[in-house]
Amino acid sequence: MKKLTTIIIAAALTLCAFAQQYVPSEANLKARREFASTRLGIFLHWGIYSMYGQGEWYLQTARLNEAEYRKAANGFYPAEFNASEWIKAFKDAGAGYITFTSRHHDGFSMFKTATSDYNIVDGTPFGRDVVGELAKACADERLRFHLYYSILDWHRDDYPLGETGHATGRPADRQDYDSYFNFMKSQLNELLTNYPNLGCLWFDGQWDHKEKSFDWRLDELYSYIHSIKDDCLIGNNHHSNTIPGEDIQMFERDLPGQNTTGWNSYDTISDVLPLETCTTMSNGAWGYQVAVTDYKSVDEIVTLLVKAAAKNSNLLINIGPQPDGNLPATALERLRGVGDWMRTYSSTVNGTTSTAIPEQAWGVSTRTADRIFLHILSPEEIPSNGVKGQLVVPVGEKIAGVKEYASGAPLRYKLSKDGFLTIDTPAALSASPDWVVEIDLR
Repeated sequence: MKKLTTIIIAAALTLCAFAQQYVPSEANLKARREFASTRLGIFLHWGIYSMYGQGEWYLQTARLNEAEYRKAANGFYPAEFNASEWIKAFKDAGAGYITFTSRHHDGFSMFKTATSDYNIVDGTPFGRDVVGELAKACADERLRFHLYYSILDWHRDDYPLGETGHATGRPADRQDYDSYFNFMKSQLNELLTNYPNLGCLWFDGQWDHKEKSFDWRLDELYSYIHSIKDDCLIGNNHHSNTIPGEDIQMFERDLPGQNTTGWNSYDTISDVLPLETCTTMSNGAWGYQVAVTDYKSVDEIVTLLVKAAAKNSNLLINIGPQPDGNLPATALERLRGVGDWMRTYSSTVNGTTSTAIPEQAWGVSTRTADRIFLHILSPEEIPSNGVKGQLVVPVGEKIAGVKEYASGAPLRYKLSKDGFLTIDTPAALSASPDWVVEIDLR
């Protein structure tokens, strides 16, 4: 018995050491580069909560009994759902990937799982694997396929009660994290093996247990995931610094370095990991809300995208599909507008990084190896020089030419000996929301 105990302890220490010494594989590093090469992603919060039309937290916010809430599954039949149409709309908008909610906090799985019949295939009259259909459509259209996965659960009795889910009626004497952890491992194994094009797992819910004494065993979970699929990226929306095993740093409703929500008080912003900002397209919850018709405008979405790219970050913009399987008409209209902009300007954000030029009142900048793009988001802030405005930016590199990006029309410029570039701009700038100046460094 003593020998067995020693073996178990040694194995646990080895696993812990592996997590602390996490070294991403070459395939994982390649996946990170591909992730950062397309700056726009589409987030999709969809589940049986859409039936209520009150957002994805309705079980919690309305203090519903969980046994009554889950009856919505019996009537969930999204007859209008068409994965191919969704993905084509996202591709036309210039998106490079989607992140879909495979399981949210209410515990309902949007994929076929052997762990429970509380899933869309076995627990609804619809009977179709939505995750599988989206995975195939993404493969057909060559969009990267990512999945959101909640690590908190208001449905299962074995989930250790945290700060939420106190009014759902679950028994308090059946909490067992070992059991719940094994359930999660089983589901994640299904996702990783049944959908081979799964490129990222996007975790959420760690904030439900704020006390440091609660051990989520994330090092073990991350190691398990990477042992199955080493190129699968891992991100965790825990609102704190990244830990070993995570491949993406994520920011909720704030750009990197901002903290308007109070959630993103990071000590450091990674200069190694790819970054991602997620926010909603509607100005409401993440899941469908029947009463919310206020959506961000195309200009607002483009501005967010450009500002994210200028901070080395992707923008993951969320849509809450309707219970019938349709995407809201306003969301589709916004996607078309973003797509119109991306067809001209995608190369000024995709494949770019930040520059040494600080954010200005007039806008931000992005760059590739041989070009800098000045994104004029507020042309009224360009200092006036009588008839024309003048942009003055520190470049410090040799300049081959300066032009308006969209038309290719050359712009007059002067480079000082101390590396400051002065560019004459037209008196009236018509492009909205973003007038782009291209600086050729070749």
